[in-house]
Amino acid sequence: MPVRDNTKIWNFYAPVYNLFMLSNKKAYTEMYTKIRKSIQNKKVLELACGTGLISNHVADASKAYIATDFAENMLMQAQKKKSTEKLHYMKANAEALPFENHSFDVVIISNALHIMPNPEKVLAEIARVLKTGGILIAPQFIDHTSGTSEKIFSTLLTVAGIRFETKWNTEEYLDFLKQNRFRVKKKILLKASFPLLYVEANYK
Repeated sequence: MPVRDNTKIWNFYAPVYNLFMLSNKKAYTEMYTKIRKSIQNKKVLELACGTGLISNHVADASKAYIATDFAENMLMQAQKKKSTEKLHYMKANAEALPFENHSFDVVIISNALHIMPNPEKVLAEIARVLKTGGILIAPQFIDHTSGTSEKIFSTLLTVAGIRFETKWNTEEYLDFLKQNRFRVKKKILLKASFPLLYVEANYK
């Protein structure tokens, strides 16, 4: 699916995205706690931030936080609930980030790699902008067809026009990160609409 069509889809769903994600509130609340601990007083970049579900809950713990997305309507929704002056929203392409090498202590990309046509390019850009010893926080929905409810939810998303470019199970996702030279330091499985694997990793 061309990037242009993806942008249209996410712009269309931006006003109702937060309602759609309510079923994952408990898992996201757990993520906020973990992320806040890992970004204390650090310079953070978030990719595919959507409506700011993560950024607006954790950015105050950072030194500075830039949250990006390629869908303007998502960014408009995020900006409405901007939680701190440390937080800045901007439009950016995750495959070609407008930042210098080694600019950030932490890069966050949550539940987005599986809908991107070139996730390897995104990880390469993340590696480029991360400082030496920096942290990648990459929670990811996995096992999209592991059970009946997951299969139904996956089908509904497909009907709605939301396409999964890649479907990983836990080992496949961890191997994908490893193949792209990220060493996983922390992994925790959280219960959500799909199983949600919270991952923190360093670039080798």
